Amino acid sequence: MLEFLPERKDLMMANIMEKKRVMIIAHFCDAGSENSNNRFNYIANMMANTGYDVELVTSSFCHRDKRQREKVPEGMFDYKTTLIYEPSYKRNVSLKRLFISHRVMAENLEKYLKTCSKPDLIYCAIPSINVAEVASRYAEKNNIPFVIDVQDLWPEAYRLVIKNEKAYCLITSYMKKRVDKVYASADEIVAVSDTYASRAKSVNSKCKNATTVYLGTDLQVFDRNANKEAFTKKKDDEIWIAYCGTLGKSYDIKCVIDALDKIQNPKLKLIVMGDGPQREEFEQYAIEKSAQVIFCGKLPYEKMCALLTKCDITVNPIIGSSAASIINKHGDYAMSALPVINTQESIEYCGLIQQYNMGMNCRNGDADDIAEKLQYLMDHSIERKQMGLNARKCAENCFDRKKTYLKIKDLIDRKINGK
Repeated sequence: MLEFLPERKDLMMANIMEKKRVMIIAHFCDAGSENSNNRFNYIANMMANTGYDVELVTSSFCHRDKRQREKVPEGMFDYKTTLIYEPSYKRNVSLKRLFISHRVMAENLEKYLKTCSKPDLIYCAIPSINVAEVASRYAEKNNIPFVIDVQDLWPEAYRLVIKNEKAYCLITSYMKKRVDKVYASADEIVAVSDTYASRAKSVNSKCKNATTVYLGTDLQVFDRNANKEAFTKKKDDEIWIAYCGTLGKSYDIKCVIDALDKIQNPKLKLIVMGDGPQREEFEQYAIEKSAQVIFCGKLPYEKMCALLTKCDITVNPIIGSSAASIINKHGDYAMSALPVINTQESIEYCGLIQQYNMGMNCRNGDADDIAEKLQYLMDHSIERKQMGLNARKCAENCFDRKKTYLKIKDLIDRKINGK
C-alpha cells in the first residue's frame, strides 16, 4: 500500500482547503434525478469538474412538475445541491406565484445566506427578480463578485398576459426598477441571447461587455440520445413536423394546425412533444380540424431527442407579442439536422436562420404563409435536407455546450482570481 509522508498529506489537505467556492443560485433548474438538460446543472458540473467547490442553490418546488422536491442525497453529484423552501403554486401566471411563492423563497434564501460560509463568487440566474435581489444585496454587502445570467426578460415577458397598456405599465413599472437595479449591480453579465444581454447592459456601467452564451446542449449527449429507438414508428412515405416545448399562450399551435388543414395531405403529421395549460385546447382544435396531430406529452430529454431526429421539419410558432429570443428548442432543432419553419419575430433568431440558410421565416400568425413554405419543403427534398445540414453546422458552431460554455468557465476563472 502506498503511504504519504506527513508533508505530502499536509500539502494535499492544503490543496483541498484552497478550493475556491462558487455558489450558483438558480430559481428554476433541475434537482436530484430530474433531467431536462438544464443550463445551471451543466455549469455546476462543469465548474466542479475543473476544481471548484460548487453549491447549486435552487427552489424546493419544481416549477415544471408543480410538486415539492425531496432532499437531494449527498454525493449524488460532484457539487452540492441546496433546496430553499418555496410554497407550491398551481398556475404559472398567478398572483400567488409572483407575490407569495417567489417572495417567500427570497426571504428563506436571505436567511440561508446568513448561515452558510461565504463563497468566492455568486453566479445568479434571472428570473426570478425576488431571488436575484437577495443574491445581489448579499454579494454587494460581502464584496463578492456577482455574475448574472439573464434567462428571460421580466417584466417585459408579462406583455403576453397583460394586454391593456395602462395596466401593463402600472403593474410592471416598479418591477422594472427592481430588475434594473439587479442588472446594474452585476460585475459581469451573461445572457442566453444578444437581445437579453443588451437589455441588461443598457443599465449597467460596471461591465465593459456582456457575454452571450446560447442555452444549447451537449452535442455528444444529443447524438447518443438520437441514436436510440423512438417509441413510435414512422411510415416511409410520411412527413413529420416536430414541435418541442411548452403548450402555452406563447405558442401558436392552432396556426400550425390551420396550415395542415390548408395543405390537406394525409401523409403530413404534426408531432407535438410537450405539455402545458393549453394542451387540452390544442387537442380539441386538432380534432375539430381533423388534423393529423400526435400529442406525445412531455418526454424525458433522451426520448425527445430520439423522436425529434426521426422527423423531417421543425416548427417554431411563437406569437408576435412574445419577448422570447434564443430559447431551448432552437438548439435542439438545429442539432437534429432539420430545417425550421419559424414565425417568431425575434430579429436575432430570424437572422440566424438567414445566416445559415437553415429554414424559412414566415409571417407571424399567417397560416397561408406557413402552409406555402411547408409545401415547398415537402416538394423539394434535396433543398430540405441541405437546410438540415446547414442547421447542424449552426448547432456545432453556436449551440454545442462543450465549446460555448467555456466562455462561462473562463469568465468565472477570471473574476474569481480578481482579473
